[in-house]
Amino acid sequence: MKLNCDLGESFGAWSMPVESAIMAEIDQANIACGFHAGDPLVMKQALFLAKTHGVAVGAHPAYPDLQGFGRRSMAIASDELNAMLQYQVSALSGMAALYGVNVTYVKPHGALYNDMMKSAEVRRTVMQSIAEINASSTGAPLTLMVQATAQNAALKEEAKGWELPLYFEAFSDRRYTDEGLLQSRGIEGAVLDEDDALMQAEQLIESGTVTTASGKTLTVEADSLCVHGDTQGAVSIAQRIRSFL
Repeated sequence: MKLNCDLGESFGAWSMPVESAIMAEIDQANIACGFHAGDPLVMKQALFLAKTHGVAVGAHPAYPDLQGFGRRSMAIASDELNAMLQYQVSALSGMAALYGVNVTYVKPHGALYNDMMKSAEVRRTVMQSIAEINASSTGAPLTLMVQATAQNAALKEEAKGWELPLYFEAFSDRRYTDEGLLQSRGIEGAVLDEDDALMQAEQLIESGTVTTASGKTLTVEADSLCVHGDTQGAVSIAQRIRSFL
């Protein structure tokens, strides 16, 4: 299992100080594209760090929500959302090409990610937007990163219609619902502390299961494990997870 982290999320005077430290611990960096966080200089710095550490780069597009850090759902028409996603992925891909870095996958951010997992319409728009990028590219196709749930097989079938490869992702630092989705951040305990995050990561890696908020055990077949860069103790969590991988 690989280890991924959402990065490039500083913006102007607002800094996320963990980025250089955590980049040495991960396999995949999901780099913000300016809509929820990040700016051209931050994107450039994140790409340089990823290249220095040999970390795979993914685009981390979002709803246009700097004030809410992309964690607020938005009702956006499909054609507009399609263009927004392609704009963000293309911006990061263009900058990456300047430094000899390839963007190899796309992981939607925050509310867009959650909406993608819950809404067939949003998911179709996300898949279509990436498939259209792939159709116009002569390189390897971009992979879409989605949450690993009991519906993995159904998601693969949906993606097959767009000739779109998938990565399935689990979360070390977020509490799960009985439906296998992420508990809302508005609920106390939805973001795990360091000890609980490590216990959940070890369980996911060693047994391929997760314990939900109610105590139910779910099977989770994942390719990559996420540590959020803004979780307290993120660098320490990533370093200690390395001992399980």
